[in-house]
This record gives sequence, structure tokens and C-alpha cells, in this order.
Amino acid sequence: MKKKIISIQILLVTISLLITVSSCKQKEVQKETEDKTEESTGTPVTVTNVTTGAMNETVDVNAVSSFLLKTYVKANANGYLQSVNAQVGKYVNKGQDLFIIKTKEAQSLGNTVTQLDTSLHFEGTIHIKSPGSGYISQLTYQSGDYVQDNEQLAIIIDTKSFVFILNLPYELKNYIPENKNVQLKLPDGTLLNGIIANALPTVDAVSQTQNYIIKVNTNKQIPENLIAKVSLLKNEKSNTVSVPKAAVLTDESQSNFWIMKMIDSNTAIKTIIKKGIETNNNVEILSPILSANDKIIITGNYGLSDTAKVSVQN
Repeated sequence: MKKKIISIQILLVTISLLITVSSCKQKEVQKETEDKTEESTGTPVTVTNVTTGAMNETVDVNAVSSFLLKTYVKANANGYLQSVNAQVGKYVNKGQDLFIIKTKEAQSLGNTVTQLDTSLHFEGTIHIKSPGSGYISQLTYQSGDYVQDNEQLAIIIDTKSFVFILNLPYELKNYIPENKNVQLKLPDGTLLNGIIANALPTVDAVSQTQNYIIKVNTNKQIPENLIAKVSLLKNEKSNTVSVPKAAVLTDESQSNFWIMKMIDSNTAIKTIIKKGIETNNNVEILSPILSANDKIIITGNYGLSDTAKVSVQN
């Protein structure tokens, strides 16, 4: 009886081993089949053609809106502000009454003098007029406040002095002569045409940038300290060969560059290149010489070997 039980157990173990071996062989066969399928189809990629045409290399710099002329309205006597005809953001004309100051002497002696002699009509008030036309950007005091002689009461900005100040890195100053006429792009997408007028004779000690005045002709009300983008042309070529940036690969040190070029319907080779100028989307290829019929891989090219089997996707 015991021998019979042992024989059954041995039989079961044998069957289990046979099933396990069969399963492993099946998985190996399946893996080999998948590897062969992948090897035969290749890595899925997409390709593009070489582009021939004009290329412009530009650099973007910032320009900040500013009012060059600001007029300061000041008190010309000690006294109390009897009337304030000014509001922040309000447009005023030259010669317009802005403030009326009643001197402290008139405040204390005015009624007494009038009682002594009614014909004198002593008021002791001083009218302060606007020295220029523009918008009031700052108001320091309000009606009833006490002010002292030569104290600032308000600031008026001259809208005719509106410009953009270009913050230009000093090493880019050689590009200014070729970029007198520029286009400014505001944060809301508005485009303004401007002319670079002249440079300010100072350089920021920290950023080493020099300021240039850009004059714009616009009726649009633009606030001060608004940052706009200005594109300066660095290089221009009329007929050059280029490929998309996604097609260009490099090593960790970014000293060597290459592309993956198709030599037949399913084989790509590593082609060392020499770059020229770059735009936001394209890179100029100086060498080797590429033709318009060459097909270059733009997706799926990362990590491909020198000669790789690929599958071109539509």
C-alpha cells in the first residue's frame, strides 16, 4: 500500500515538472518570436525632409515702458490746503489751478484784519497752477493738510515723453546699427513699431546692461513699467539648409552633434553634423551636404545605434 502511494506521489511530481518545463519553453519561444518580430519591424520613428530657404537668427531682450518727463508740483509757502483740484489719473492742462494754500498767518489773522478794515478784503490765499500738461501720477496731500514751503504736492507725467527703455547686454551693442527699426511685443500680444533713438551713457554695474531709448508712435494708453519683448536680428541667410531642432542629437558635453538619416526604407545611420545658426524651430546644417530628398528622423531617434533598424510611421 505504501509503495503504491509513493508511486502516485512520484507520478504527480513528474507531471508537475513536465508542465513547468513545457511552460518555460513556451515562454522562451514566445519571447524569441517577439524579439524577432521587433527586430524585423524596427523602432517606430517619424521622418521629415530637409528644408532649404531663408533663416534669421534673433535674440530677445526686454524693454520697459517709461515717461521721461515728470513735473513736480511744489508748495511755495507754509500753510493749509484750502482746496485740492487734483486726482490721481486725472489729465490736467498747463496753467490749471490745482491747489489753493491759505497761509498760516492768514489763518490766524485774516478775520482780525477784516474786522479792523472791511475794505481790505484780506484773504491770504495762494493759487498753485499746473506747470505742465499731463496725467497726475502721484498726489501727496489732501484738502485741510498743513504743508511747508517747497514740499512736493503732486507729480504730473508728460504723455508726450512716453518711450520704452531697452535693457541691452553690453556684448550685443554691435547689433544696434542693423536694428534701428524694431517691433515690440506687449504681454497682451499687441505689436508696436519703434525706433531706437539713442543710448544712455551709463551701464548697470550688476547686470552690465546699457539702456537705449525706443520711441513709439501710438495713441494707446500704456502704463509705466510694462515689460515688452524686442527681437534683435543677429544673422540672416537667404538660402541655407536646415532641419528641425528635434532631429539634432548631442552628447552630454554638447560638443558633438549628429542626426539619424535614412539610407533605405528601414535603416537609419548616425551622421555627424556641423551646426550653423539656430532659430526657435530649425538648425542650419553646414556639413555634410544634404539634399532635399534626404529623410531625417525627428521622433524616436533618441538612443538609436549607429546603424539601426526602424519602422517609419505615417
